[in-house]
Amino acid sequence: MEYISTRGGAGAIDFEGTLFSGFASDGGLFMPKHIPSLDRDTLRRWSSLSYPELVKELCSLFITADLVPRSTLSDLIDRAFSRFRHKDVVHLSRLKDGLNVLELWHGVTYAFKDLSLSCTGQFLQYFLEKKQKHVTVVVGTSGDTGSSAIESVRGQKNMDIFVLLPKGLCTQIQELQMTTVIEDNIHVFAAHGNSDEIDVPIKELFADVDFARKYNLMSLNSVNWSRIMVQIAHHFYAYFQCAPSLDTTPLPVVEIVVPTGGGGNITAGCIAQKMGLPICLVAVVNSNDIIHRTVQHGDFSLSESVKPTLASAMDIQEPYNVERVLWLLSGSDSRLVKTLMEQFRASKSLKLPEDLHRKLSETLRSCSASDEDIIGAMRRCWEENCYLLCPHSAVAAHYHYSHPDRTRLHQSFSCFPFPFSMPRCCLAPASAAKFQDALLRAGLVPQVPPEITALTEMETRSTPLQRGQDWAQVLRERIEAAAQRW
Repeated sequence: MEYISTRGGAGAIDFEGTLFSGFASDGGLFMPKHIPSLDRDTLRRWSSLSYPELVKELCSLFITADLVPRSTLSDLIDRAFSRFRHKDVVHLSRLKDGLNVLELWHGVTYAFKDLSLSCTGQFLQYFLEKKQKHVTVVVGTSGDTGSSAIESVRGQKNMDIFVLLPKGLCTQIQELQMTTVIEDNIHVFAAHGNSDEIDVPIKELFADVDFARKYNLMSLNSVNWSRIMVQIAHHFYAYFQCAPSLDTTPLPVVEIVVPTGGGGNITAGCIAQKMGLPICLVAVVNSNDIIHRTVQHGDFSLSESVKPTLASAMDIQEPYNVERVLWLLSGSDSRLVKTLMEQFRASKSLKLPEDLHRKLSETLRSCSASDEDIIGAMRRCWEENCYLLCPHSAVAAHYHYSHPDRTRLHQSFSCFPFPFSMPRCCLAPASAAKFQDALLRAGLVPQVPPEITALTEMETRSTPLQRGQDWAQVLRERIEAAAQRW
């Protein structure tokens, strides 16, 4: 299995190479050169697997046994999920009116990113110990990525992690989950800017090839292929949990509703679909609706500014994983993707070619939700089920409540034009416990676990990044200082 850049200007590398990379040297993102195709018998065999076993099967398709022997891969994944609170790791709640909620948040930080990052952390540790190597992880976060990344590497002697969070734009709990981790290898920066602004100095560091090579820079954002790879399992597990039977011809189709910020989860869904999983995908966003506009109108253009919303982890204007989706749908046309991305970089505005937009709109549906929509979905779900949704999960629930006729919707997907009703599964990326202010605004009473309550009494540590400072230079100096400990 080889990996190539979506822009075609970097040489092919193996899984280990992608794991320790951020963006490719040509500015693109790494993708498998070939996407494996699964037959009906494989899908039927996988349908009875647990979530961890599905992750093992999928990872074994993308990580060759000469790099990580299958038994070792299995042990690493078991270790990754050992700290999850639910016995199944991922749990499906079946609620009224056909609302199926796939709870992806039973990890340490109560967010879906624990699933992929716990595995990625184990993969990193395996290769680092094998090669006696040290890496510097640089991560920008809009909410949950930072804390999940920190938990995946905390205390490790061969990894330092530098996390930039947007001060005041995460919830208090999200911020405390990062700033209360007092370890020598954890470095947290509270930047006075939004999530797109904190990406700028990170891209600058990775673009400095000599600096990146000297300090072994890498990313744990969903730029990293390893995260996308593990997230493919979300879609397979959702399908097997919701499909009525795999004994019919054709196989039943399940609609999967994906709350979308940076686009990692929706990219994983597109890959699962390309592998042969019969799913229809819906990308749901908040008022920062660039993905919705791209699907609906082919308009991949920035708005004037990021709008702060209740679903703060999705307050993103530049969803970089869209590049991977366009590469998939263009038939791996790296030349076209490079042209499009360079145009977007120059003007922050892009109109998709007609043929590519048609393929995108045939592959995805989309929906945007306002804060009022989010609050309405949170209230309705509680009133009907006594079940609390986080605001990101409520974006998916809003789509469910506002699109009850799934027979008609099914016929509108040209990829699966069969006239019968689809089961639907809404992915739930975080626990409501992390978003107390949103619950209170919806008139609901938060249910807060004791380990989250305890965060408010713990010591905190972070470095402020003020407007007007050279954030990239501050990071350079701190990375150089940390390297003195190696």
